[in-house]
Amino acid sequence: MFKDKKIHFIGIGGISMSGIAMILYSHGSTITGSDANQNENVLMLQEKGIKVTIGSNPDLVNEADIVVYTAAISANDPELVRAKEMHKEMYERGVFLGLLTKEYNHVICISGTHGKSTTTGMIATCFLESEKNPTIQIGAILPKIKANYYVGDKDYFIMEACEYKDSFLSFFPTSEVILNIDDDHLDYFHNLDNIKASFSKYAHLLPEKGNLVLNRDDENTMSIDIPSNVHTLTYGIHNKSDLKAENITFDELGHPLFDIYYKDKLYLSLHLNVLGMHNVYNALAASAICLLHNLDKEAITKGLNTYHGVERRFELLGTYQDNILVYDDYAHHPTEINSTLKSAQNIKCHQNWAIFQSHTFSRTKEHLEEFAEVLKNFDNVIIAPIYPARETNIYNVHESDLVDLIKKDNSHVIYIPTFDKIVTYLQEHLEKDDLVITIGAGPVNEVGLKLLGKK
Repeated sequence: MFKDKKIHFIGIGGISMSGIAMILYSHGSTITGSDANQNENVLMLQEKGIKVTIGSNPDLVNEADIVVYTAAISANDPELVRAKEMHKEMYERGVFLGLLTKEYNHVICISGTHGKSTTTGMIATCFLESEKNPTIQIGAILPKIKANYYVGDKDYFIMEACEYKDSFLSFFPTSEVILNIDDDHLDYFHNLDNIKASFSKYAHLLPEKGNLVLNRDDENTMSIDIPSNVHTLTYGIHNKSDLKAENITFDELGHPLFDIYYKDKLYLSLHLNVLGMHNVYNALAASAICLLHNLDKEAITKGLNTYHGVERRFELLGTYQDNILVYDDYAHHPTEINSTLKSAQNIKCHQNWAIFQSHTFSRTKEHLEEFAEVLKNFDNVIIAPIYPARETNIYNVHESDLVDLIKKDNSHVIYIPTFDKIVTYLQEHLEKDDLVITIGAGPVNEVGLKLLGKK
């Protein structure tokens, strides 16, 4: 459909855009792109021979057959304006990705407020172990493929499906996973009811006899309008489900060991290499998809047991001085941070340090008390500057608001205005066998990398 086409990407450095660009490039499309900033994704594209400009260059639009842009691009962007003036064929990223999915026989979409990248990585790893040669599009770097994409054949497309701005409603899934539904992206959805309504529409995208995998323990997920003409498979721990995890224990590093029962019969026994109870749920979801597509049990077990996570999901960055473990986690919603907290508490250490950077002013304002309620449970908390992403601070929310709330229950909290000063503070206060975890969807991982001398 897009072979031999000249396609220009505005905002090509994004984790999703760069992956889409590489998939198309590998299939014979001519790709150009631009981005506001240089980053690792841009460097990867340039190393592959793709022309990427830092900053706007409207002339790149002139020869393009198709222009793809992200939802974050301003309507006044010079390249976008040029494309409109020249009446170019134009697509928002989600819509374009949806068109791309139409070229595949089986499109497996993994959605939910939390855990999308991890579960997509688990499923992708199992399909690779099963030699299914899937095409993969994921919102993080998967170490097994050393990228956020993998170009396979046209049989399976395994992809992360984000709900923000109803992006996933542009896709053409044959199988869906809904991991959970929570009150996030309220700058767009405004309330939980609207989020659930969007997921209901998403479920109804499935064709007749399509596959729908649902978290039976998540009340919001089970409250959506579930289509009656699809094959539904549930998973859970606490409620009666088609797939259920039982006999759950944790090793000394916090890695779960458990059995999965399918319709009350032992299906798999797993010992994961990722932390936390939330990854038991993610592994259940991955197992459900693998079961529905008839993957060999041995391949599923090997895939899940050898899966070590994607970058920035409770990722061990290294060890600093006297056995001080330094981790990074992408958590940016209170529910996710609570999972991060539980994982950190399962690791034996002297004391833990949370370096938290809230992601966007709107999310900070909406979840201020919830952030404080979970962060207060870390031994030590350092608040970094709020990462604005696409926003300006029209919400009148500040880092000090979060510090003041946490301080009511935990005096070991401080705001430090730069990453370099945070690193210095840690160097002066860390003790033997401490644990450091940077938390947030912004560049807060730089703190850990700088502490370790990797940046």
